[in-house]
Amino acid sequence: MEPVAPADAPPARTPPSARTPQSVRTPHRLDPAGGCPHADNARLLARGAVAPVELPGGIEGMAVLGHEALKEFLQHPEVAKDARHFTALREGRIAEGWPLRTFATVPGMTTADGADHRRLRSLAARAFTPRRVAQLQPWIEELTDTLLDGLERAAATGDGVADLRRHYALPLPMGVICQLLGVDERFRDRLHHLGSRVVATGTPPAEAVAANRELLAVLGEIATAKASESGDDLTSALIAARDEGGDRLSQQELIGTLLLMIIAGHETTLNLITNAVRALCAHPEQLALVRAGEASWADVVEETLRWDAPVSYFPFRYPVRDLIVAGTLIAAGTPVLAGYSAAGRDPAAHGPDAGRFDPTRTARPGAVRHLSLGHGAHYCLGAPLARLEATVALERLFTRFPALRLAVPDADLPPHAGFVGNSVRTLPVRLGPDRPDRPGRPDRPDPGAGRTAMDP
Repeated sequence: MEPVAPADAPPARTPPSARTPQSVRTPHRLDPAGGCPHADNARLLARGAVAPVELPGGIEGMAVLGHEALKEFLQHPEVAKDARHFTALREGRIAEGWPLRTFATVPGMTTADGADHRRLRSLAARAFTPRRVAQLQPWIEELTDTLLDGLERAAATGDGVADLRRHYALPLPMGVICQLLGVDERFRDRLHHLGSRVVATGTPPAEAVAANRELLAVLGEIATAKASESGDDLTSALIAARDEGGDRLSQQELIGTLLLMIIAGHETTLNLITNAVRALCAHPEQLALVRAGEASWADVVEETLRWDAPVSYFPFRYPVRDLIVAGTLIAAGTPVLAGYSAAGRDPAAHGPDAGRFDPTRTARPGAVRHLSLGHGAHYCLGAPLARLEATVALERLFTRFPALRLAVPDADLPPHAGFVGNSVRTLPVRLGPDRPDRPGRPDRPDPGAGRTAMDP
C-alpha cells in the first residue's frame, strides 16, 4: 500500500486518466435495508480486494474486502478516523438525517486519532482488562443460567418455540455492559431500541434524527443520575474524569463514550451469539465434533467471528492522502468501510474452503487469524469480554438443551436491518425435550418479569 503523493505534498486527487482500471469500476450499491452479505462479498472479492461502493444518498465510498489489504489498511499511518478528513461531510453534502452520520461524528474513541484516541481509550480500558473480565465470569455464568430459565419458560408458553435472540442472545450482553457501566435496568429497553434505530442504515432521515436526539437525551439522563449517586462502575469513573477538568474528558466525549460502550458492547455480541447458534444448528456434524472434544466452544466463537462476522461493513476510515490499496486508488477524504464479513471468507487468506464452517480450523498449523474484531490501534477494546460472554453462552445453552434446533429454515430468517451489522432479526428455536437430570428451575426469577421485553 503506497501513497500516490510524497509525504510532504498537499493532498490531491489523481486525474481519472492516471487511475488504475479497478478505481473506475461501477460502484456496488449497498442496500440500506441490509441482507446476507456473503454472495455479494464473493462476487466483489473475485474482482479485487477493494471495491467502490455507493453509500446511502449517493455518497461515493470504498470498501476494503480482502484479508491482507484490510489488515494493512487498518494500521496504515496515513488512514484516519477523525471526520474532519471526510470530504463530503466537510463540503456540507451530508445531511443531518444521513443514516451513517452518527458513525462518523459521535465524539469518542471510534472517531479519534493519535493522542486523543489514546486518552479516550485509556479512560475505559480499566474495565476490560483480562483480570477484570475473568472476575466477571461467575456473575456472567449466573446471569446465563437465569436467562436459560427464562428461555425455557418462553418456549413453554409459545407452543414449544422461543425467540432465542430476544430472550437470550440480547439480554446477556446488554445486562453485562450495563452492569459494567452502572446503568439502571429501567433504561435498558430504551437503549437497545434507540441504538438499533441509530445504527440501522435504512432508518428514514426524520426517524434517524429523532432517535439520535432521544438516545442522547437518555444518555444525558443516565449521566446526571450517576453524577448525583456515583458507584464502582465505569460511568462514575468517566464522570470523575470529566469533573477533574483539564483535557481528560469533555461532556460531549462522555456522552459519546457511553453511546459507543452501550451499542458496541451489546450489539456485536448479540450478533455473535445469534450467528454461532445458527451455524451450529446448520452444521450438526461440527456440533458433534465440539461435543466429542475435537474442538472447543472458544473455537466455535473464533470460527463464527471469521465465517459469519457480527459486523459486515464498519464505517469509517479516511485516507489523508491518495493511496493505492491492493492496486486500487482510494482518494483522500473518501469514506472507507472495513469489510469484515468479506475478509473472513477470503480464500487468499483462509484457503479454498474459506466458505466452510469448521471450528477445528483454528487449531490447524498456519491458520490465519481473522480480523473481525479489528486490527491495530482501534482493535476492539471489549474483545476479551465478548469472547467470554459468547463462550459461556454457547456451552451452557447446548449443555442445557442438547436437542436445540431452529424452528424455521435458516433461509427464512429475516435479515438484520442494515449493512453494518450482520445477523438476523429473530431466531425462533425449539429446545427439545428436557434432560432428565436437568429439569427446569421454575423457582428462579424471570429476568424479564416486571418490565417490557427488549425490542429484538
